Amino acid sequence: MITRRDLFAGAAALSAACSSERAGAQAGAQITRAILISMLPKELSYLDQFKMAVELGYSEMEVRTVESDTEARQINDAANAAGLRIHSVMNQAHWGNPLSSADPAEVDASVAGMEASLQQAKLYGADTVLLVPAVVREDATYEQAWERSQDVIRERILPTAEKVDVVVAMEEVWNKFLLTARDFVQYIDEFNHPLVKAYFDVGNIVHYGLPQQWIRAIGDRMVKVHLKDYSRSTGFVNLGDPEEGGVDWPEVRKAFDEIGYHGAATVELRGGDRAYLDDLGKRVDRLLSLA
Repeated sequence: MITRRDLFAGAAALSAACSSERAGAQAGAQITRAILISMLPKELSYLDQFKMAVELGYSEMEVRTVESDTEARQINDAANAAGLRIHSVMNQAHWGNPLSSADPAEVDASVAGMEASLQQAKLYGADTVLLVPAVVREDATYEQAWERSQDVIRERILPTAEKVDVVVAMEEVWNKFLLTARDFVQYIDEFNHPLVKAYFDVGNIVHYGLPQQWIRAIGDRMVKVHLKDYSRSTGFVNLGDPEEGGVDWPEVRKAFDEIGYHGAATVELRGGDRAYLDDLGKRVDRLLSLA
């Protein structure tokens, strides 16, 4: 005979099992080390650049939007030959021609840049395009930047993103916009769209916040990560600089684990030679416990 006590015990066990399953799905980060294409030695061909990246342990790469389809195909062919996955495209039109501009011509140019970025992402098999959604300046207040950029993204960018099935990932940068984790999260959530996510830059935040707090606030909205280190006195420094670096890397790694971040962490620093890039990769492995 099943008693009330048995029913409560069974319900408790089921609840505990479900909680354990949810926790297991989020337990621990799964991070792949990636590099930005502009950091690779420019004197080498694309194929030789990408082969070097693979030899140094970079399994993925982020590229920037290029002007010609011919160059995009060259990049794609070289990446495939080298075995280096292109995971993301960094849009290039959003600074000089922000979506928040009061000038329709600038907005048109910005939309065209995003359309090119999305099409190139489709060519590469990349799943994400990075977008700086707005810039606060003389012709755009904070509120106008918010409203204008959301309208343009909804009406003119997301239809293309849906066709190519590529995520539009908003990044927080020094654009006088989305200055708190609360605003960053709210801005993304207001789209209520599966292809609008967050691209988080660890180093950018140090100027006015703590990366680990932002990571926890963003949670599963985060699809991509940029790795930089920053000093409030001297600017950007090498990853994990023991004297000047402002990132608390153990706390950052802990926060990634807590949200169950699964994705690429792309180094975004100055370029350099093979020895420099090798050392940088080892720093990433050590700081994020990837080795």
